[in-house]
Amino acid sequence: MKWTEQQIPRQDGRVAVITGANTGLGLETARRLAERGAAVVLAVRDTEKGKLAAARINGDVSVQELDLTSLESVRAAAADLRTTYPRIDLLINNAGVMYTPKQTTRDGFELQFGTNHLGHFALTGLLLDLLLPVPGSRVVTVSSTGHRIRAAIHFDDLQWERSYSRAAAYGQSKLANLMFTYELQRRLAAHGTTAAVAAHPGISNTELARNIPPVARRLITWLAPVISQPATAGALPTLRAATDPSVLGGQYYGPDGLAERRGHPRLVTSSPDSYDLAVQQRLWAVSEDLTGVRFPIGQAVAAA
Repeated sequence: MKWTEQQIPRQDGRVAVITGANTGLGLETARRLAERGAAVVLAVRDTEKGKLAAARINGDVSVQELDLTSLESVRAAAADLRTTYPRIDLLINNAGVMYTPKQTTRDGFELQFGTNHLGHFALTGLLLDLLLPVPGSRVVTVSSTGHRIRAAIHFDDLQWERSYSRAAAYGQSKLANLMFTYELQRRLAAHGTTAAVAAHPGISNTELARNIPPVARRLITWLAPVISQPATAGALPTLRAATDPSVLGGQYYGPDGLAERRGHPRLVTSSPDSYDLAVQQRLWAVSEDLTGVRFPIGQAVAAA
């Protein structure tokens, strides 16, 4: 049976923190969870845009300032959330940038790697102890089919200082999202309460593609009716990963259509590179060093 938004269970009493939730996939994810009764926190860089988005959602919705390009902001946001919420049921790492010109975050990280991976890595580590006591809690991280395109973890030049490719840097960041999810799940397994799950939206018509070169963007716009889907559909894999009672930690959800571009959410597999245990563990260690964030869980006890 095809999974649809009608299968989202009631979320009464649950707290969901969603990054980048003022537009696109994040906004649609927030809308559906709030409609099902969750208290939803829109964790966004621009709080004025966040307030406008919150006003468009029916339910219990609040706004938290969060700039993933600044570890100082990540720490401040985590501190605010810890003060306000004694528990978190869902942390949805949704925000991201794509194919940006070469730029760095405030901490000197390449913008796509710093925002898409390191910012979320740090936020998750700083909030995880609010999820660990909560049965059924989940960390859902949004990746992309782009994790297969020219993608590798370039430990010799993680910040692309020697050369820069928009597509390859994006691929590295999205591959890192998956490797983070898989390694996090192994470390969570011993606790038995919180699950780490990944999802991707296929090709979804959102603002994320605004940095694609103009010629390619025009082509995508022309082909959009055939190859892409609206944000309402693109958010469904994330929603399934976050709410479906049958979901298991370490799983990855995406559309069921041709090449996973569009369709109903189902369990999918990621690239062979994403399952490299040694690279996952090395990436984790490097991410801890770069962010200064240590997780309140130990090393994985087994390479499950």
